[in-house]
Amino acid sequence: MDCIFCKIVEGSIPSKKVFENDHVLAFHDISPAAPVHILIIPKKHIATMNDVEPDDFGLIGEVHRAAQQIAREQGVAESGYRLINNCNRNGGQVVYHIHYHLLAGEQLGPLNAK
Repeated sequence: MDCIFCKIVEGSIPSKKVFENDHVLAFHDISPAAPVHILIIPKKHIATMNDVEPDDFGLIGEVHRAAQQIAREQGVAESGYRLINNCNRNGGQVVYHIHYHLLAGEQLGPLNAK
C-alpha cells in the first residue's frame, strides 16, 4: 500500500507526534493552516468516511476521544477548536486515509456557505 499515513503509522516516515495509543495516532500537520494544526488518524487504513464499516464506529469514537484529549493538552479546549474531516475530492480530501484536522490557536472565521 502506498499510503503516506500508513507509512507514518509504521514509522517509515517521521512525524511530530502529539498522541498515540493502540488505535489512534495524532501528529502536527507539516503545512499548518492555523497555529495549532494536528492530524488525527486511526491506525487502521480506512480510505474515506464513506468506507467506515459498522465495526469501525467504535474506532471513530476513539478518534473523537483523542481529539478531545489533544485539545485539552494543547490548551485550546476552552477557547475553541475546529475538528474537520474531508471526504473525497469535492470535499477537499487529499490523502485517502481517513483523518481529522484539529485547528485552533486563533479566532477561526465562520465556514462560508454559498
